[in-house]
Amino acid sequence: MAKTIMVVDDSISIRQVVGLALRQAGYDVIEGVDGKDALAKLTGQKVNLIISDVNMPNMDGIAFLRELKTRPAYKFTPVLMLTTESQEAKKEQGKAAGARAWMVKPFKPDALLAAVQKLTLA
Repeated sequence: MAKTIMVVDDSISIRQVVGLALRQAGYDVIEGVDGKDALAKLTGQKVNLIISDVNMPNMDGIAFLRELKTRPAYKFTPVLMLTTESQEAKKEQGKAAGARAWMVKPFKPDALLAAVQKLTLA
């Protein structure tokens, strides 16, 4: 059975590029346009990994991550932050909120898939 990955980003082009790379690699993909939308779509189903942007309207990636980790079904779901943010302070915020990995845009699809593979092994 294919593993399911949620992609949360307010940029439709990023969701398309990431989604396409993941689908071609055999993953099922759920998309969210921001943190609020993503939380609404997480209804207890198994999600193997969440890839989230940091800067989004309505609910940013850090707030989304904090809220996600309060939900028992997703407490241990690995989260990869895929963002333009590269400052150490932001990375520390992400790590404190529960992010397992951090990747800066622009990214190479191969590098993203390698990180996804590592994070979904568990």
